[in-house]
Parts: sequence; structure tokens; C-alpha cells
Amino acid sequence: MTDFAVWAPQRQRVRVLVDGTPHDMSPDAAGWWQAAVEDAAPGTAYAFLLDDDEEPLPDPRSRWQPTGVHGASRVYDDRAFFWTDRAWTGRQLAGSVLYELHIGTFTPEGTFDAAVERLDHLVALGVDMVEVLPVNAVDGPRNWGYDGVGWYAVTENYGGPDAFKRFVDACHARGLGVALDVVYNHLGPSGAYLDRFGPYFAGSNIWGPSLNLDGPHSDEVRRYTIDNALMWLRDFHVDALRLDAVHALHDSRAMHLLEQMAVEVEALSAHVGRPLSLIAESDLNDPRLVTAREGGGYGLHAQWCDDIHHSLHAVLTGEAQGYYADFADAGITGLAHVFTRAFFHEGTWSSFRERTHGAPVDTRRIPGHRFLAYLQNHDQIGNRATGDRLSQILSPGLLACGAALVFCSPFTPMLFMGEEWGARTPWQFFSHFPDEALRDAVREGRRREFADHGWGEAEVPDPNAESTFEDSKLDWDEPAQEPHATLLRMHRELIALRKEWPELSDPWLDDVGVGGDDTARTVVLHRGTLRVACNLGPEPVTLDLEAPIERILLASEPVKGDGTALTLAAESFAVAKLA
Repeated sequence: MTDFAVWAPQRQRVRVLVDGTPHDMSPDAAGWWQAAVEDAAPGTAYAFLLDDDEEPLPDPRSRWQPTGVHGASRVYDDRAFFWTDRAWTGRQLAGSVLYELHIGTFTPEGTFDAAVERLDHLVALGVDMVEVLPVNAVDGPRNWGYDGVGWYAVTENYGGPDAFKRFVDACHARGLGVALDVVYNHLGPSGAYLDRFGPYFAGSNIWGPSLNLDGPHSDEVRRYTIDNALMWLRDFHVDALRLDAVHALHDSRAMHLLEQMAVEVEALSAHVGRPLSLIAESDLNDPRLVTAREGGGYGLHAQWCDDIHHSLHAVLTGEAQGYYADFADAGITGLAHVFTRAFFHEGTWSSFRERTHGAPVDTRRIPGHRFLAYLQNHDQIGNRATGDRLSQILSPGLLACGAALVFCSPFTPMLFMGEEWGARTPWQFFSHFPDEALRDAVREGRRREFADHGWGEAEVPDPNAESTFEDSKLDWDEPAQEPHATLLRMHRELIALRKEWPELSDPWLDDVGVGGDDTARTVVLHRGTLRVACNLGPEPVTLDLEAPIERILLASEPVKGDGTALTLAAESFAVAKLA
């Protein structure tokens, strides 16, 4: 016996089609239709028929879509999977190092099972938590994951739901937590049938239809979203969720969806006995997101901080186009600001937005580990016209300097897959929808977008081409080659140093000092008795650290310390312990 249920509050008749046989369903006062069907075992195909429409539609809460997002759903039994992680006590976000990866391009095979074979590399690197780009069901054989339409189902492109559970279980066996990227701000352009069932949508944003979070019938839409978040954390044993572009969640209720989610995740955490974290991606520079609920905030555990990225990127590369303009103008002075304040724009003028933007972080109450710092991520690489990484722009020396600033910062560090060895493979925007007209629209839209930013149309890879996807896969021969091997070793040593010295993981921004010189292109990060000195310029420099140097803990090139003076080679860094 299997109980089927679906929310369709504005329909007059709903049937469930089980292995080709229709069964009438009965409604309740809340608009939920239900039916119990004999002999519907796990693996049984089912779909819903609405009113007199004979088109079978997949379950909005389907857990398994083996024939794609347009096909029939399958009954899935969560209890059938045998977990081996019963001793897993979780991984808290504070103090962790994150590693962002895309399953489809992390390995040549592009599956969960293939990714498991590379987890020991991450353990040796010193990573604490793997952040996986979206894995829910999407139309087509390849996609970044942000066009998902089956929020409760794991895409078969990577192996389906059991394969994802095997991946999480294998991570936990190695001491790695798992963060999952989830997208609640829109649905993809193909296979989104939610509006057939009920008033799930309320308008749209630049990516697609957005959810009805505060209008009539929105209670069940909110439940649809929060239940999905709880499902990943509870049934798939995921340790954290990265919430995509939360600034696009339009919610005028007294309790915002994000706060409600934080409340329910905290309750689940207490029940399962392990830390569960929510990480926002937000363009708002609003500290309320990561302020505790006791302090009047939403109670999320962290957020991506693009201001840190933009400042580092502008200082290292000299790029000043688009949203980099203000950061490039501020130079190393701006970098010092973000390393002590987290936000660059904190109620100040943003030339890119042509308005004031953001609000200041209360550094007495909000620790730095609530902000993720990174030199690269999927957006900051993939949304460049050719998907070029920093390794195509910067020398290995400058890449090492950038890594030193990230890993010695008071923030939570994150790497993008392959960054640890300076991967030369691009990471380009790719998708492939079955509908040819939609593929054409994606291709032309992408080219127009980049033409507006000064890139010629011919330079933008075709998102639909299989070669764009294949070119974006990591080359696992690189880590054994130079200069990749040296850069990989340097990342391992930086992560190990961060974990050895408590000054480097100290999250309180008020205790951080930054000195710098735009002309000489030097940066000195003060972390207790440690100094992280970077020479970003083309010539050797000597810096006065203003206290005797006891020893050099780590250096990317041979370094000379004499009294208070530290001499650095061009494009190099050193971490010094002061007496």
C-alpha cells in the first residue's frame, strides 16, 4: 500500500495514474488530494491527471525521475538505503575550509560515484566540507544545475538519489561534511509544471518564474520550499545548504522565509544531534541575514561575501570593468577595509548600481567566520565570457599570494575545484535543453549579455555545444605537473598552517590589522603575533614589521628576515611569527 498526495487547491478533480491505471483522489479543506493504492511498491511509475486533462504530470514532490523531468515519477523508499555514517557527528561551519565542485565536470565521468574516487585528494588538501552545485532534476543531459525544476529529485545525469546518498556517506566516512547548493529563487525554463497544480508562482525575475511566498495560498508554497530544505538535511544527511541568490526571494511577511527556515533547521539540528548550517548568497550587503535571531536577524549561519572577492580580484588583476570599478579605485586601502569590515559597500555609494548600497557589519557581535571568502567560485569564473580562471591571468606567484590572504583571513575560506593547483581548464557556462528554440534563445542571450560588456560575440562559447561542457572538465594529470604541483603543495601548507595557529582562524574582525602600499604593491595582514606579508609587485621589497621576527612559518619563495626587516622576492608571500 502506498499513499499518494498532491496539493492542487484550485482543481475540481485529481487522479493518480499508477502503472497506467487511474485512481480517483479525495481532497481535504487545504487543497491536498489523497489516495491509497495497493501494490504500488518502490519503483512503481505514477503521475497525476488534473481535471479532465489526460496529460500525465510528474509529482511536484517526486523523489525519483529516472526518465527525466517530463516523465512519470517513481515511488522511492528513503528507508531502503543502508547508511554507514551512524557515528557521524557533523561538521560546524566555523573553522572549516570549503571546496566548491560541480559533479558533472569534477571528473571525466561526471557522476557521484566517480567523484567519490577523488575525495581522498580533498582530505589530503585539508578540506573540511564539500560544497556541491545543485543536483536536482533538470531538463537535458548537462547543466550548471541552476535550471532545476524537480526540486525533490536528484538528477539521473549524476546517478540519481541513491548515488547521491553514496557520495554523502563516502564523504562522512572520510570526515568531510557536505554542503548542497539549492535554488529557491526561480525555476528553470523547461519542465516546470508547478503552475498546473496551484498558485506556486508570483511574477518572475531575470532567471525565470519566482515563488509565491506572501500572496494567497502561499502557506503551502512556503512549506514546499522549507520541506525541501529539511529533506536534504534529514533524508540525505547533508550538513549545510547554500541558498542561491536569496535577494531574489520576494517575501513581505512579518517572518521572512529565510528566518522561518532557520527556525526549522535549528529544530532539526537538535533532533538529529549534529550541526546544520544555512549559507546565503546575497547581493544585499545586509548583515541581518547573518545576525542571530536573538539580535533581530534572520539567524543564517553565513553568507558568501562577494565584496571580499571583488577587492582581492581587482587588487591582484588590475581589472576595473563593471562591478570591479569601485574596488579597483580603492585598491589596497579598500582591501584593508573589507578585511576588517567584511563589506566594502556599507551604506556607501556604488557606482555600478548608481546608488548607495549595503549596511555596516557590527564587528563586535558578528564574527568573520559568517562570511565566506574566495578568490574564485563558479559564478566569478563561469560568468566571464570565456570561463577563464585566474590561472589564465595571474602568475603562480600571485595565485599563491591570493591564497595566502584568503587562508590567513578571519573569514571562512572556500576554494573552487581545481583552484588548489591552478587548473588551466576553463569553467564555462553550459546547458543543453531538448527544445531547439530554447537552446537558440540561451545561445543568443548569452552572446548579447557579453557583447554589452565588451566581449565580441565570437569569443563566447556556445553554451549548447558538448565541447563547451567537455572543455570545462578538470584535467587530473595537471596536479603532478609544474607549476601545478608546487601550487598544490602551497595550498596544503596554508590550510595546515591555518589549522595549527589559532590566530589564523580567530574570527573577530576588530582584532585584524592590515597595512599596505598601493605604490609598492605590498600588503601586510596582522593576525595576533603573526604577520602575513605579500609582495604583489615585480621587484623585491623589504618591509619593516615593527617587531623582531622570531621565525618564518611559511614562504612561497626564499625570504630573508633580519631583526624587524623582511625581504620578499617579487610576487611572493611569507608568514612570520614575531617575538
